[in-house]
Amino acid sequence: MLIDYLMKKLFTLFLLAISFTAMAAPSDLPMAPPPQLAAKAWLLLDMQSGQSLVEHNADQRIEPASLTKLMSAYLTFSALRQGRIKLTDTVPVSEKAWKAEGSRMFIEPNKPVIVADLLRGMIVQSGNDATIALAEAVGGSETGFVSMMNKEAQRLGMSNTHFVNATGLPDPQHYTTARDLARLAAAIVRDFPDYYPLYSIKEYTYNGITQANRNRLLWTDPTVDGMKTGHTQSAGYCLIASSHRGTRRLLSVVLGAGSDSSRAMESQRLLNYGFQFFDSVRLYAKNQTVANLKVWKGTSNTIKTGFRRDIYLSLPRGQAKDIKATMTTRQPLLAPLVAGQQVGTVTLTLNNKPLAQYPLLALESVGVANMFGRAWDSLRLIFK
Repeated sequence: MLIDYLMKKLFTLFLLAISFTAMAAPSDLPMAPPPQLAAKAWLLLDMQSGQSLVEHNADQRIEPASLTKLMSAYLTFSALRQGRIKLTDTVPVSEKAWKAEGSRMFIEPNKPVIVADLLRGMIVQSGNDATIALAEAVGGSETGFVSMMNKEAQRLGMSNTHFVNATGLPDPQHYTTARDLARLAAAIVRDFPDYYPLYSIKEYTYNGITQANRNRLLWTDPTVDGMKTGHTQSAGYCLIASSHRGTRRLLSVVLGAGSDSSRAMESQRLLNYGFQFFDSVRLYAKNQTVANLKVWKGTSNTIKTGFRRDIYLSLPRGQAKDIKATMTTRQPLLAPLVAGQQVGTVTLTLNNKPLAQYPLLALESVGVANMFGRAWDSLRLIFK
């Protein structure tokens, strides 16, 4: 049958493409066991594929401490993009912001500050005072801003997250997970490339006081260009680090380490492991025709199918040649069909274990045939 033939042909071409990618990579290395870190929870995310490469207690609820400020930054970046605030806007400093507990930028009530300075105070210096001032500017009040934070968390799929404040001060109802934090950090890198470089600033001076970024990896690993640290006595030492090497970007989330130096060292171990022992393989290019499928009762007898984005898969180095792909499609495929509509599924497995599943999409639209065409295909389907 035509569909069977197409599926077999697709499968063969798919394996050839994967094998070529694997051969082009550096010589295969033996797979080492994942590192066991001195921390409460961790996760390593490959940004190209969106896959978790290594994780431990990734869905365990934890206290995020100042990692909370990633969401505060995300909402501030959104407000800037939407034009609700501008970098040059002057923000009055409330008494609540001025008296904020914990790390501070040292803003003063009688000295208004612009949004651009507050962003650096929040991101580089981890200032709770700067964060509250931004929350009040964007949300009207910290309470209103927190409501926005929780709504945005749900939109991003952070299903195990709940915020009580904008800064990360401890509260029993203020929690998240390593997986949710990885999702948030990845969203900042993906959605706000213009503002992401703020996370690579090593130090910032405001009000005559210079404070260094607490992310030690910015000094020790030139491929690390962000992101954020966090610490309270109950949360321990936390670090989300982002490293860009070649075409790949990995995000490490390390939560509950025992010291400042430990969170940096354990994050470095996690990043090095991911780059050394995993490959990121592009399986399909955006809008590449994966298969031409039979269409019934349409103005065309076939339709081009594929994906609307590049599809990457992260694999242990040297194992790309062992990937198997299967494709299932809606049968019979009846017009009308609209570009972007799901018409099937591509499932990938490695050693009989499922790796990933992707919706197969129509890359073009097919309208309904005339009365004669529809009648003829209806008759053919009866006998088929």
